[in-house]
Amino acid sequence: MTSERECFVYIVLPGETGFVTAGRFMVERTRQGAPVGTFVYGKTYRARKNAVELDPVELRLQDGQFQTALMDGYFGAIRDSMPDSWGRKVIERRVRTGGALEEMDYLMRAPDDRAGALGFGLNQVPPNPENRFNRTLHLERLQAAADAIIADDPDLAGSAAAQAEDLLLLGGTSMGGARPKNVVEDNDALWIAKFSREDDRWNHPRIEHGLLELAKVCGVNAVDSRLTTVAGRDILLVRRFDRDRADGGKYRRHRMVSALTLLRTDDDATTRRSWSYLLLADELRRASASPEDDLRELFRRICFNGAVSNLDDHPRNHAVIAKDAGWRLSPAYDLTPSPVFAQEGRDLSMTCGAHGRIASKGNFLSECGRFLLEREDAQHIFDSVAQTVRIEWRALMRRSGVSDSDCGRIERAFVYEGLFFDPPGH
Repeated sequence: MTSERECFVYIVLPGETGFVTAGRFMVERTRQGAPVGTFVYGKTYRARKNAVELDPVELRLQDGQFQTALMDGYFGAIRDSMPDSWGRKVIERRVRTGGALEEMDYLMRAPDDRAGALGFGLNQVPPNPENRFNRTLHLERLQAAADAIIADDPDLAGSAAAQAEDLLLLGGTSMGGARPKNVVEDNDALWIAKFSREDDRWNHPRIEHGLLELAKVCGVNAVDSRLTTVAGRDILLVRRFDRDRADGGKYRRHRMVSALTLLRTDDDATTRRSWSYLLLADELRRASASPEDDLRELFRRICFNGAVSNLDDHPRNHAVIAKDAGWRLSPAYDLTPSPVFAQEGRDLSMTCGAHGRIASKGNFLSECGRFLLEREDAQHIFDSVAQTVRIEWRALMRRSGVSDSDCGRIERAFVYEGLFFDPPGH
């Protein structure tokens, strides 16, 4: 090995609000430049009666070293705690080194309130978790700061730039993808504020809220959300399901890992063959504390994603969460319609049946046994979801404040012709 960087890994245990040190993580580079990650649970941590694993697949609670040469040497549970593309953009703007940041830089510079229950630092003794958050009364300033960073505003410099970046880094999170966002506190809960962009094709906050409400009507366990309008701009507030309010203004943090971690894969083009609902179902059978319930829920989501053309259903947009010792499928989040022109067929991001990624009734039903469902039961779930979407989507969108013109822009997403028939040759 030629070089190394390391940190301590902290965790908030179930039912608690403070960090304890779980172990040590190190990334080394070989003489050929290949990164290798190593994680070791601390002996004191393993001796705790309430110690829990970091994730259910790679870092099971046991003695000895864990090593990986995948994903630049970053274990899935640690990668899931790192900032997303929006968070990285804010960090890059803040650092302004002129050179490329390493993955460890992003890990260490990310805000304390990252997704899940993990924290990272250079000291063996963990710090107290941050309990200082932006509030909904700051939303107008947050939206303006996000706009300036999106536009790479040259007028945003000096103290004004630092103030905007500090505001966005306070409450940043690895959840939610590339769209501008921040975490705010309101009514004794934490919410991800998802902002609009000047170049949006339609009103994203209202449409995502409408789709989450439609998912609930279809029986999907979807995250709670609400809309607010600040200075004429709509903002979607999505309640964080990895946080629960505790006494004294503190929050319990729950472990969470993405489907990427369960599938032991990455999100680049070379690994997409392993993006599969079928493989995810297999992993849930092993990891879930209630596999029958979670697999039934996952199958219903597949049907819903097909019926609304949510083609952005990649493994980062699925997760499992552990509020106690057991893991369960998290609520659905990041639902987006894709109103493509083709009516004869759509492909989901993940393999969903014997015929690959084709979003059709026949393909969904073809491997229903992997979800512990009899074909008749699976068909009933599909028919119920498809019929509900067909009947309810427009009314629910309108009740969510989506304009008639925006409904027209997205209507091709809902219950398209090819949903009910496999293409010729299948």
